[in-house]
Amino acid sequence: MSIQKTIAIILGGGEGRRLYPLTMDRSKPAVPICGKYRLIDIPISNCLNSGLRRMFVLTQFNSASLNRHIRQAYHFDTFSSGFVDLLAAEQTRKNQGWFLGTADAVRQSFPRINSQDFEYVMILSGDQLYQLDFREVLQRHIETEADLTVATIPVNAADATGFGIMKVDDQSTIADFVEKPDLEELPNWKSPLGEEFTKGGKEYLASMGIYVFSRKSMYRLFEELPEALDFGKELIPHAVQSPDYKVSSFPFAGYWTDIGSISSYFAANLYLTHFLPAFNMYDNTNQIYTNARMLSPSKIFGTRLTHALISDGCIVHAESVSHSVIGIRSRIGKGTVITESILAGNDYYQTLNKIEGKPDKLLGIGNNCKIRRAILDKNVKIGNNVSIVGHESLKDHETELYCIKDGIIIVKKNVHIPANMQIGQVSS
Repeated sequence: MSIQKTIAIILGGGEGRRLYPLTMDRSKPAVPICGKYRLIDIPISNCLNSGLRRMFVLTQFNSASLNRHIRQAYHFDTFSSGFVDLLAAEQTRKNQGWFLGTADAVRQSFPRINSQDFEYVMILSGDQLYQLDFREVLQRHIETEADLTVATIPVNAADATGFGIMKVDDQSTIADFVEKPDLEELPNWKSPLGEEFTKGGKEYLASMGIYVFSRKSMYRLFEELPEALDFGKELIPHAVQSPDYKVSSFPFAGYWTDIGSISSYFAANLYLTHFLPAFNMYDNTNQIYTNARMLSPSKIFGTRLTHALISDGCIVHAESVSHSVIGIRSRIGKGTVITESILAGNDYYQTLNKIEGKPDKLLGIGNNCKIRRAILDKNVKIGNNVSIVGHESLKDHETELYCIKDGIIIVKKNVHIPANMQIGQVSS
């Protein structure tokens, strides 16, 4: 099968500044999501569910926790050719620099990648939330005899300026491409789309950052553009404009979101608390894989829960938890109210002898706290009667303990918020 002749290259992204402080000491693919997963689990799970079992993950910033997660989570049979291999930027005799862009990262990884026997390369992003059978993308690539296939998704004018936009013909061949067009030039970039999209104002096709290259075509593109650093800004426009390459579009109508900022991260997590989100975490076949931590069931004591995701190993005494994601090993005290918030959880449990008589040193959230429109990173200690209330009116701000971005309060990893402290709006 063609999928067995394919390798996946997952781009871990750069420094992840827009996701700071969640990327303060971890790489972007290692950022927690959905309570018990990490961002890297999404593309890896899509690969595994598609039968694609050879994966390289390229990264260069704060890769220690990502490396540990991949090592603990993904084990393949001794007699299988499957692997998830982390390739961090490294200095060699031929190259002394960092990865300078998506294309440059792949180019620098050629010595490792070339050890594999493959005909097709799937280029994926490490910071997106979606479910897609890559066999369908590969099949479209082969049927259209394309050199390069770009997965695309319909978007409206408001979103189009933030993406690479494709103009396709009736045969789904990409005729032109522009990276993040200005609003004034958008009318020139409409593509023929079905009424189910156009009636909602979705008249443009955006690149999902998912590409399939035929091996020979990819190497030829790199030979023609030896200084190219980026796929979206250089290699793909060159292939589209050249008569020597056929570039096809794979239209995708399912759920997909890019998680490149705190606001998009926040929205994507809370969306999963809806009754029937389009991203299905409860599928019998398309599972999401991660590190099997063997945690105990969560214990909940009289808490009113609504639209909440409660991960494994939690101990919850809260008054209420609504429209929130509660991460693994979270501990929440009595009388606490949590609304529209994300708790990343904890990496370990405290023993009773370490916390006896030290209520301000408890790992988790104390009693009678108010948490709203906030993200609490891992291993935080929130004292009793603390108020952390975000609001759209709050200005961006940073302290040693927390950041405010887009009205969302992000409590940094491992910090201690003392009792009675108020952050953000005064809670009523």
